[in-house]
Amino acid sequence: MTRQDDFDLSGLSDFTGRLLDLADVQFPKESRRFMQQEGNKLRRITAAKARRLVKRRSGKYLKGIKRGKVYRYKGQELAVRVYDSSPHAHLIEHGHRHVTKDGQEVGFVRGKKVFEKSRAEFADTFAQDCEDFVDEMLARGLR
Repeated sequence: MTRQDDFDLSGLSDFTGRLLDLADVQFPKESRRFMQQEGNKLRRITAAKARRLVKRRSGKYLKGIKRGKVYRYKGQELAVRVYDSSPHAHLIEHGHRHVTKDGQEVGFVRGKKVFEKSRAEFADTFAQDCEDFVDEMLARGLR
């Protein structure tokens, strides 16, 4: 996984990774449902962190936090993304220049890094949930 926003799942063993691939092939509906549930958990964590970090409450930023559809990343592994659909979300996330009405720059507002912090907080929970999902699929498959 080379993308910046992916989780580092080095804690998962190679065996567990192969079992996740097997679960994706043998139980595709359950795998997609699992990824949707994990996306919902990450969305809830992100929204809670946004409420804590972003002081200005216009309502549009918080309402814009959404979970996307489950898709195949590079045609191989299942992925789901959490994003903010509001037009100013990138400014809050990464920061922006502070400009007066007459165009004079008076400073820089640092980014809150809401999504980055939420992703880091969720990584351990996701790894544990993956292991639990594999255990559940093994129990189902051995019946």
